[in-house]
Amino acid sequence: MTNRALIVLNIMLALGLAGLFFLSFKGDGFPAPPQSVRSINLDKDFDFCGEKLPMGNFDVRQRLDAELLRNVYFHSSTILSIKRANALFPTIEPILKEQGVPEDLKYLAVAESMLSNAVSPAGARGIWQFMKSAADEYNLEVNDEIDERYHLEKATRAACKYLRRQKENLGSWTLAAAAYNGGPGRISSEMAKQRAKSFYDLNLAADETMRYPFRIVAIKEVMQNPETYEYVIAEDHLYDPLNTFKTVQVTGSVPSWGDFAVEHGTTYRMLKLYNPWLVDSKLTNKAGKTYEIKLPK
Repeated sequence: MTNRALIVLNIMLALGLAGLFFLSFKGDGFPAPPQSVRSINLDKDFDFCGEKLPMGNFDVRQRLDAELLRNVYFHSSTILSIKRANALFPTIEPILKEQGVPEDLKYLAVAESMLSNAVSPAGARGIWQFMKSAADEYNLEVNDEIDERYHLEKATRAACKYLRRQKENLGSWTLAAAAYNGGPGRISSEMAKQRAKSFYDLNLAADETMRYPFRIVAIKEVMQNPETYEYVIAEDHLYDPLNTFKTVQVTGSVPSWGDFAVEHGTTYRMLKLYNPWLVDSKLTNKAGKTYEIKLPK
């Protein structure tokens, strides 16, 4: 190797090491060690909505272990969920309390959508992933101009009502969560057919529903204890709540939300971010309903 080639090689190695050095830094300027890839310690109590998982059951332990491994090492999803939770949980948590349901149900929203206004292949929409039929049943307006499945406060209240009803019907919050995924009729029918006393006794054909409550518990565990699983997220990297806004009541039609935004000192993009349930560029509002529009201050 010539001297020139050796110099080039040394420079490349130095640059590579420098890159690794800077990538190893946390958001607060201190170096963070790489995450250790290890198995998960299951020697502790786990619960959902105060209902303890029967950890003495080997099947329960293995199913929870699988979901913990999936979520602990699903790095981008976990970090995004933690960042978004900082912005959205302050709105969701008081509604759960107001509706008389356990706070753990906020993790169901993470399981459903990663706290984003997602659209599923089946057509479920919003952070709580309501289908249109369920939205209609729980008085969420859905049409070509308005889709309140994207209205965080209204959709959260609707989810609480749905889950509270299923808990009353099925007897536990764990079964209510399973019904949110697999449908209450299916869960009730299989409970009766299999003579099951709890969710953990059920054997369901739908793998997603079999995994679902375990997935929520795993998400809860990681999000409540990120440092235990070596997630290092600087406080100033968390997403801020959109809690500085003014409200304008609209009782008639709006020919152009773009013009409306400009007239109120903001942009169409900001209007949509604060009001994602406004799904068209205009509002006809033939019924003369009153809508509360959030606008950034």
